[in-house]
Amino acid sequence: MRAVLQRVSQASVTVDGQVIGEIGKGVMVLFGMLETDDDKTIEYMLDKVVNLRIFEDENGKMNLSLLDIDGELLIVPNFTLYGDARKGRRPGYSGGAAPDVASVLFDKLCAKAKSMPIKKVATGQFQADMKVALINDGPVTLLLDSEKLF
Repeated sequence: MRAVLQRVSQASVTVDGQVIGEIGKGVMVLFGMLETDDDKTIEYMLDKVVNLRIFEDENGKMNLSLLDIDGELLIVPNFTLYGDARKGRRPGYSGGAAPDVASVLFDKLCAKAKSMPIKKVATGQFQADMKVALINDGPVTLLLDSEKLF
């Protein structure tokens, strides 16, 4: 599983002109799935997302987590995180999980996140043409990989 995590002051996702998910201060995370991802992968990635100390404390040091600040979480599916642009000019997208597998994993990821002590969890829509808007706070943007490739 791969993720692009961004610390935000606000973020939203829109489908067909309707806002389907929005958050205030917290993190917006794009998630891409692999065929080999499982419940353990989901646990690892969510634990990382909610416990990364990327929010400033009273001294201006990034020392607080999403849970520490009672922040909000927006989860957006994004198969292009496994795009391969090493050859030519058109990325290939065969590296990620097939849609039927990725859909189940995304649903499990969202359900697990909603069971955690997070103030608010909002989600994008799997296989939808989404418009994601955000104000990146910092900016703080991190790449996460369950296989620890980076």
